[in-house]
Amino acid sequence: MIACGIIKNAGMMVRKMVKVVVVDDDIDTVEVFCEYLEIKDITVIGKGYDGRSAVELYERLQPDIILLDVMMPEYDGFYALSGIRKINPDAKVIMVTADLTSDTEKKLRMLNTSAIVYKPYEIDGVIDVIHKIHKQPEILTQ
Repeated sequence: MIACGIIKNAGMMVRKMVKVVVVDDDIDTVEVFCEYLEIKDITVIGKGYDGRSAVELYERLQPDIILLDVMMPEYDGFYALSGIRKINPDAKVIMVTADLTSDTEKKLRMLNTSAIVYKPYEIDGVIDVIHKIHKQPEILTQ
């Protein structure tokens, strides 16, 4: 079970689950990714398909972590990351991208992304990044 920590509840030890929002313009990717996260005991509390919905979902649901694709039509991940930072400068945002250019990485770092995961990725590696980011807000690159 992936957990942030353990809290006491009426004398019992209870694991606190990681709550995430997943945003990608590919509907199938979102569905498959969310199913896998749920199998790994990560609670998906929202799904989005563009940067605009990412900002709205973040504001409404206040997830522990948001996983956000960079390249999406109209409202992209840069738009979403910037909007989320306005809501909460300390938000934990994991950016997912196939763009390996230094310009994209530089822009993501300037927007203070919590982590960057490059496609194609190993799903278990993404799970590890989620776990690390949830415990401590450091910048990671997979």
